[in-house]
Amino acid sequence: MAGEVAEEYVVVVNGEEQYSIWPGSKAVPAGWRALEVRGSRQECVDHVDEVWTDLRPRSLREFLRGPS
Repeated sequence: MAGEVAEEYVVVVNGEEQYSIWPGSKAVPAGWRALEVRGSRQECVDHVDEVWTDLRPRSLREFLRGPS
């Protein structure tokens, strides 16, 4: 609607290297950390789509890779 201010979002990631977006006006939930990527919802979704190409959690990727 006219006169509405668009919400700013931030890209967040957790310890398993799973990504999400979060409203920039809210505190980031425990277990997640904010990245330097901020913008409109669509800009943040586009960034996540670009960088999160392997949707498996980090622990599963490491397990499947086997011992080093």
